[in-house]
Amino acid sequence: MNKFKLQQQRRDFLKTSAMIAGGTMLSSIPLMGHSSVNDTIKIALVGCGGRGTGAATQALSTKFNLQLVAMADAFKDRLDESYKDLSEKFKDKVNIPEEHKFVGFDAYAKAIALADVVILATTPGFRPIHFEEAIKQGKHVFMEKPVAVDAPGIRKVLATAEEAKRKKLNVVVGLQRRYQLNYRETIKRIQDGAIGDIVSGQVYWNSGGVWVRPRKPEQTEMEYQMRNWYYFNWLCGDHIVEQHVHNIDIANWVKGSYPVSVQGTGSQAWRKGKDYGEIYDNHAVELTYADGSVIYSQCRHFEGTSNKVDETFQGTKGRTFLSASNAGKLWDHKGNLLFSHPTKGQANPYQTEHDELFDTISKGEYKHWDAEYGAKSTLTGIIGRYATYSGQVIKWDDALNANNSLMPETLSWDAKPKILPDESGLYPVAQPGLFHWDKA
Repeated sequence: MNKFKLQQQRRDFLKTSAMIAGGTMLSSIPLMGHSSVNDTIKIALVGCGGRGTGAATQALSTKFNLQLVAMADAFKDRLDESYKDLSEKFKDKVNIPEEHKFVGFDAYAKAIALADVVILATTPGFRPIHFEEAIKQGKHVFMEKPVAVDAPGIRKVLATAEEAKRKKLNVVVGLQRRYQLNYRETIKRIQDGAIGDIVSGQVYWNSGGVWVRPRKPEQTEMEYQMRNWYYFNWLCGDHIVEQHVHNIDIANWVKGSYPVSVQGTGSQAWRKGKDYGEIYDNHAVELTYADGSVIYSQCRHFEGTSNKVDETFQGTKGRTFLSASNAGKLWDHKGNLLFSHPTKGQANPYQTEHDELFDTISKGEYKHWDAEYGAKSTLTGIIGRYATYSGQVIKWDDALNANNSLMPETLSWDAKPKILPDESGLYPVAQPGLFHWDKA
């Protein structure tokens, strides 16, 4: 690829990112149905766990006239807990009859049919089919990250994103740093050339890990994996995808492009045993971009070690530091501070996502199409997993075109997922040099 074409692609990427962040790109054809804040916007929640309940809380906390009219989840207990929480917080906005509370693997389509806007917050493996159904039914969407767990899922999301554009349906993805002011202001300056061309960077999500839900005797294998979903790739994608996608997305945003290849290493070093499924507890990868620059990406789940969740980048004229704690700084190569974003008084980006989405919908406008960058940053994390599991250098195009679906052939409580425990209860873990990334 010649230098001119690379520069043109970067300019196009940055122009689109700036318009998305600034909210200036509008459709010339107004949307039907909601022309003012006085119209009632009906929402459905698909996925009633903690993040789904949180997203619904943020939607219902906007200034707009919203009604939660339907809920769906694979598990009735999760739906009931979420409904209790939301109905107590929002007595005037939540009053769902029992016949509009849907449970099971097919519950999502029934809830989607009753709403104008759908919140998709199930485990990530289901996101592609739920997103496809929402757009098929002509609904606006808020969907949590990541948006898939394998390459076939990414292709489905990208195809659905194009259909959403054609129908002028707004889609916001829960990569909330894109809606956080310190990131917007700092990255705008980077894109304007404040620290020159980005030549390297480091992005991190190092923490002590997350919950574990032990197996119960009455559970089928399908229910156990669904309950303990974080530790199975068909549901979670591994933590390089499920959590670290936030930081990887910042790398892509700052670079104004996506990596052409990825290589790295990882393992199950600390988090081992029956309760931890198949995923690794550490990944360290290099994201190589078309201009030859390399971003180093690291994530781990080790208890008792230092935590680090932030991003740093080095340019030809200076450097930057960013973090979710409102930090956003730029320095030149002499150490002079060029820009520092105020750390106090910043709006909650989780709330801003919904404020901006529902403001757009209430005005009958179209200016949110996050699904494409959401899918491509998710794919970056997936390629990182392919690289660490296999020990191979994985090229972007090869990964995108792989036919390695992780989803079970059948979705029912007595069906078998593709990965199963051995006689001792341990799940197979990928071994670099032996694992075939393009087949599993």
